[in-house]
Amino acid sequence: MKVLRKTWKGVLAAAAAVVLCAALLLSGCSSGPYVTGIARTGGDGAQDVYTVYYSDGSTTSFTVENGADGADLNIEDVYQSYCDRYGEIEFSDFLEMYLDVNAGDNTAVIQKSLQSAVTVYAEFCVTQSSGWPFGSTLKGLSQSIGSGVIYEIDEDYVYFVTNYHVVYNSSANSDNGSNIGRKLVVYLYGSEGEPDQVYNQTDELGYPVLDYGSNAIECEYVGGTYSNDLAVLRADKDDVFAINDSVAAATVADGYTVGQTAIAIGNTEAEGISVTEGIVSVEREAITFTGGRTQEVLRIDTAIYSGNSGGGLFDLNGQLIGITNGGNEEDQNINYAIPVQVVRGSVENILFHANDGDDKTNGLLTPTLGITVTSQNSRYIYDAAAGSGKIYEDIVVSEAASGSIASDVGIRTGDLVRALFINGQEYDVARSYDIGDLRLILRPGDTISFTVEREGEQLSTGSYTINSDDFSVIS
Repeated sequence: MKVLRKTWKGVLAAAAAVVLCAALLLSGCSSGPYVTGIARTGGDGAQDVYTVYYSDGSTTSFTVENGADGADLNIEDVYQSYCDRYGEIEFSDFLEMYLDVNAGDNTAVIQKSLQSAVTVYAEFCVTQSSGWPFGSTLKGLSQSIGSGVIYEIDEDYVYFVTNYHVVYNSSANSDNGSNIGRKLVVYLYGSEGEPDQVYNQTDELGYPVLDYGSNAIECEYVGGTYSNDLAVLRADKDDVFAINDSVAAATVADGYTVGQTAIAIGNTEAEGISVTEGIVSVEREAITFTGGRTQEVLRIDTAIYSGNSGGGLFDLNGQLIGITNGGNEEDQNINYAIPVQVVRGSVENILFHANDGDDKTNGLLTPTLGITVTSQNSRYIYDAAAGSGKIYEDIVVSEAASGSIASDVGIRTGDLVRALFINGQEYDVARSYDIGDLRLILRPGDTISFTVEREGEQLSTGSYTINSDDFSVIS
């Protein structure tokens, strides 16, 4: 689609043309309305009509004459239209605040995101065969090496997110205490290190001793979930800031769309933090990983490798849109990440239950709603004003278990679930996985209800206040 010619002079001209021809890659850093897209919406050959879409839902249309080189819509027209609608601002401010004229250069975004990047080491006690004498064993150590992201910093602690499979080892022996690493260590970007075995030295249990170096930050395990492949670690803030007091927690995005840039930052091949870039290929799909675990993931064509597990996936604003956790061994450009909705919901859930004062509720806990659904009539709907589209499904209730929360509020088999209300706030249910995502944010004391469609009529169900007995641990 040709939107404009390169009518600007100097270095800025080519950059501006690329931005607009690419349907406007936007910084959106101001709180005011901004341009979300430009599209040709009409024309008769002699003239073309272009529509500018703004973030507040309003539009402006331009009719331009077709010359020898085609229609000419220049950025000055868009700028003047913005001023007419929202008030005068300097042209340079308009460019800086509303258009990313350096859309092809993501250096600043990557540099910002590196503040939250870490490498992760997990140490496990294992029993190894010595080979001689036959049948004898030796005490040894196993290490899992991956990546992580600084998720939150409070007055006392720095919290890190990584993959559960990075800190878990099903083969760890009883001396380890559990299947979670007996020692968990992170290194900040720019202060990386790696452990060395201390020659001829063992600990009180007879296991080799590793020296992780002065840049190592020892962490404790807060909680995790095998099902969602996420784990939360924390370290004393003073220990982290003693290494680097300019680190920052990642900014968590509200969501993502297919086609947007996806930047992966992780400990590739355990050789230190590196960066790769691609796009979001598939919004959401269920994948069965080696070992039999099935999980909802987003697909990317961004290159990731061994060691990237647990690393951050960022958008063009430097916001976290996922945690990388797997790839297709046969197809180089098919890789996966845990979607931001699952990351945020799981991590906030784990942190809540870790700090609720009840030692019996550690980990990821969600209430059982007693509702089984299937999806029908899946369709893609494009929103020109937003410059993006979304897949919608009809979420059909195939069972509302007797005595369950779903049954108690009045949901019936055959109902179409349209929305879930939590403490009066409405959350649309457009895909079947939305219900699972919303379960992650439920807490004891929350009141829920549903909007359903029954025989063509929209109905509100009764409400239910969730209590602690409704919750169970999601392993």
